[in-house]
Amino acid sequence: MTALPVWPRCLDATLGAPRPAGFRLSPEDFRVDEQLDFKPEGQGEHLWLRIEKRNQSTLEAARQLARLCNVSPRAVGYSGMKDRVAVTRQWLSVQLPGRNAPDDLAAQLATLGITVLEQARHPRKLKRGVHRTNRFILRLQGEAVEQDDFQARWERLCREGVPNYFGPQRFGTHGQNLQRAEALLARGWRKRDDRQGMLLSCARSFLFNELLGQRVARGDWQSLLEGETVMLEGTHSLFRVDQLDTTLVERAAKRDIHPTGLLWGADFDADDSAAQQLEAALAEQHPVLTNGLAQSGVKSARRALRVCLDTPVLERGQRNDEAVISFSLPRGAFATAVLSELISQPDVTNTDTLADLNKI
Repeated sequence: MTALPVWPRCLDATLGAPRPAGFRLSPEDFRVDEQLDFKPEGQGEHLWLRIEKRNQSTLEAARQLARLCNVSPRAVGYSGMKDRVAVTRQWLSVQLPGRNAPDDLAAQLATLGITVLEQARHPRKLKRGVHRTNRFILRLQGEAVEQDDFQARWERLCREGVPNYFGPQRFGTHGQNLQRAEALLARGWRKRDDRQGMLLSCARSFLFNELLGQRVARGDWQSLLEGETVMLEGTHSLFRVDQLDTTLVERAAKRDIHPTGLLWGADFDADDSAAQQLEAALAEQHPVLTNGLAQSGVKSARRALRVCLDTPVLERGQRNDEAVISFSLPRGAFATAVLSELISQPDVTNTDTLADLNKI
């Protein structure tokens, strides 16, 4: 079975490996605020609720909402999965056609550690991935924070961006999700064995990280290669670079466009360009995963190799070994990718399991 590697960091070559620090010592040390770029319309059969929860996963909150409204868990929608050991704000929706929610719904949720901040009706269910960004506020404590290079690490990330790795929580404790994905793809993927597609996503995420790790090790994860497909900053608009010129190189340096990596799918057909040959080599390195994904029929997609921190702020604590960092990331990007460049071994063991995911 494929073992989960430790992918290279971008700052190690110049600043060395980071030192240890405490992270998420309490839920209040990790705050996330999900940001939509629209508001519910105020009418419709779905009740949308913006909630704040502590020490509770998204799926746990969704199941509690379904129970209190006496509906199937499938009638509850959410945009993103938020960490369990954290204080998080996000939207949930519940389908209530022709009827109101219980009068004491907010009070009942409050007894379960869920505060309703806003609520409004909307015609449609809240779908996965419709939020625009997540705002993170993270408290770090320990040796790494009091090192002379901590400020330099932070400023480099703010200035140059971060390798857009999928976080280790995607792969489960000790890579167990990846091992399950490999076993399923080896015998042939079936939807009934992976209803939410999380194992497909896990395999694709691993292959993307493998490619990104190679580009980080080569030192060209921010540079454009011949045949590169690039993504515009702030959008998912893509175009291919067949011939490099000064303008494109400057746009990449200014973080206006980003190199992308492949999310493997059945329709990938590599040419002989430098960028696509790197991606095609994944098939030789991980044939079980790439063949299984091709046979599953999933379509290929693209993900930026680099992610930029929006409105980053560093605040020093009263002690030399304490700091609070805050920043926004686009949906799909992981705060742990930022943390791994600042501190060693961030704790990401408190995420939802595949068993949880298949219950909704």
